[in-house]
Amino acid sequence: MTLAARRLSLADATSLIDRAFSRGPAEWAVLSAAGSRVAAEEVHAARPIPRSDRAAVDGFAVAADATIGASSYNPLVLPVRAISAGDAIPPGCDAVIPLALAQPLPADFVECIEPLAPGENVEMRGSAAAPGALLASAGTLLSPAHLGVLAGAGLTGLRVTRRPVLRILVAPRGEATDSNGPMCETLVCRDGGVVIETLAVERSRQGIRSALEMAGADIALVVGGTGPGPDDHAAAALADAGELAFHGVALRPGETVGLGHTAGGVPVILLPGAPAACFVGYEMLAGRAVRHLGGRNPGLPYRSRVMRLARKIVSAIGTTEICPIRCTAGDAVEPLPSFAEIGLLAAIAADGFVIVAEGSEGRPQGAQVTVYLYEGKCIGG
Repeated sequence: MTLAARRLSLADATSLIDRAFSRGPAEWAVLSAAGSRVAAEEVHAARPIPRSDRAAVDGFAVAADATIGASSYNPLVLPVRAISAGDAIPPGCDAVIPLALAQPLPADFVECIEPLAPGENVEMRGSAAAPGALLASAGTLLSPAHLGVLAGAGLTGLRVTRRPVLRILVAPRGEATDSNGPMCETLVCRDGGVVIETLAVERSRQGIRSALEMAGADIALVVGGTGPGPDDHAAAALADAGELAFHGVALRPGETVGLGHTAGGVPVILLPGAPAACFVGYEMLAGRAVRHLGGRNPGLPYRSRVMRLARKIVSAIGTTEICPIRCTAGDAVEPLPSFAEIGLLAAIAADGFVIVAEGSEGRPQGAQVTVYLYEGKCIGG
């Protein structure tokens, strides 16, 4: 049976990836090293935030009832204490006069020209979060703001999902320069993984099999040698090393993606050697596996928008096609030359892409389509 005859639909291949990969184990991380990590369990406040009443602005701490009757026509001279935003409110005080509403006088007195209510310009104890409040759910990708809140809650660290460790095995053809290794390393890093090493391996059945038997990785990516040619041995090598679950997906580009595992249980994903097909195969399937294992949302890591097609997209029925697009006026997009025509340059020239499902021959002009936008593209819309 030919590779084309036995290829899976993208939906079926995605389903197999989803069943094969789940969130990995947890580990402890100090707070300063937890940025862009994924919380492995719920994090709750052990104490109120803030811990005590504190000033919300720079000014002067005062008892609010002492300001009753103050006005620009009747300024009150009050004994006060200068205070900075974030300082604890001293005993006997329950409000803060902002600097603009008071005239400092000698000997810690001010002229107050406006009455204050109790609690005015004060962050009250527990106003941000009460003890026991949920600060981060399991699966939360921790942002700088999360770390600030957790530090304010007194945490010094938390349990996070361990970053998946990958080994990338590149089977080059001849003396060709490896462009896939650096690209895949960057994509893995974006998805929260760690590349333990990128190795050039002998483009032979035994060479790839021997490399697959190395330990120390959660996932192995084999790049190149996945096609039907006489020097394409990746699928056979994986079958020798363990089990080949599938080889061939109705995806353009990326038709020769495969999945399996070694005898030792290490998952292996086969990616085509053509850079555009490697890129798309990683984004649609291998990246999904990395994101699953790292506890992240497994979906595509792009902002999406529904936009209008300014020109029609033509696609072959029976294959899911990734079509590069660029943004035009009026919240519309138009197709660019395909990956088949200009290779990886299509991703550089494009603002994003449209996924045309395998049951479609394309999309007509004026159709509403979901567009996945590359970082920093079509920001104004």
